[in-house]
Amino acid sequence: MVSLREDAKALAPELVALRRELHQIPEIGLELPRTQAAVLAALDGLPLEITLGERVSSVTAVLRGRGGNGGGPRPVVLLRGDMDALPVTERTGEEFRSRHEGVMHACGHDLHTAGLVGAARLLAARADQLAGDVVFMFQPGEEGHDGARHMIEEGVLEAAGRPVVAAYGIHVSSAVYHKGVFAGRPGPLMAASGGLRVRVVGAGGHGSNPFRSLDPVPAACEMVTALQTMVTRRFNAFEPVVLTVGTFHAGTRRNVIPDDATFEATVRGFSAGALERVRDLALQLCEGIAKAHGLAVEATYEGEYPLTVNDSGEHDFLAATVRDVFGEERFLPLEHPIAGSEDFSRVLDRVPGAYVFLGATFAEDPDTAPNNHSPLARFDDSVLPDGSALLAELAARRLAG
Repeated sequence: MVSLREDAKALAPELVALRRELHQIPEIGLELPRTQAAVLAALDGLPLEITLGERVSSVTAVLRGRGGNGGGPRPVVLLRGDMDALPVTERTGEEFRSRHEGVMHACGHDLHTAGLVGAARLLAARADQLAGDVVFMFQPGEEGHDGARHMIEEGVLEAAGRPVVAAYGIHVSSAVYHKGVFAGRPGPLMAASGGLRVRVVGAGGHGSNPFRSLDPVPAACEMVTALQTMVTRRFNAFEPVVLTVGTFHAGTRRNVIPDDATFEATVRGFSAGALERVRDLALQLCEGIAKAHGLAVEATYEGEYPLTVNDSGEHDFLAATVRDVFGEERFLPLEHPIAGSEDFSRVLDRVPGAYVFLGATFAEDPDTAPNNHSPLARFDDSVLPDGSALLAELAARRLAG
């Protein structure tokens, strides 16, 4: 019998074509009509029960396995691929680069989507051998819009009529890992995240007479540097916390003191307690600095995604599957989790499962390549067949018990 990996290789031209089509039509957030239409077209003709999201542009597809399982309960496995892009202006020079100015698949979600379509095709061709059902979760809004939560609320985990027993997903990387290498670890894999938003309110005036105004800019700058110091001085070095200010806005001209200054920061940590402490200390710090300068401040903290945690048993099963199908050298055990965050954590909070990285870099030395989210990030889509094959193998083997 031809293996899943061999069948996946035969699908490579179609998967690459789909990925490049998706790359040219990137969409942001929870509403992805063009992407959704492309996915539906790619799934057309397969024996799938398809449901579209009511509030978001999601696609949930259920494949009913028709293989025997000894008369026991028929399990359900979920495979997930996220579909949304980022507000980034592409500078890769690819022939199939984004046609939408200011929007780019800079995190490889176009590969995730095409890879999940490939897994659906592989498994649909083997439905007679599957001892249970597979749910394919095509998700919008991973990049800060909590699309997984919306899909869970709309019933993706119960889409097959029975609870999901295991869930798996893959995330490609344009850097860090060598091409074709799968990387993962049991337990915490990715950080929990939150967002800090600060508006410092003063009283504007002429830049030549700052004493006649209440200048919010120096105070906001002081807050930015003080927040960095807070992380290094208020947290144990063995309790990793990351706080990065990603936006800072103030003023319209160099000789005008503005009424306000705003900035936003992303916060990452590896325990709920750490993020709670960041929240409390950051708000206290911003309020104190504003008061010292005679200014008002509006500071808010919003929790985002929880910790992404791989079930130890499911991780070991995934790692063993990679080694069996692709070879021992293709799996890289990670010593430490990473500070990125993921809303697949919502699924793994409810269902045992595992998430794994897949190197898709063009560089001989992955550390020299532009990383995910860069306008220069390039992903080698030759890894698509192996990504599809792994997802399909995980589902088929897990259903077989």
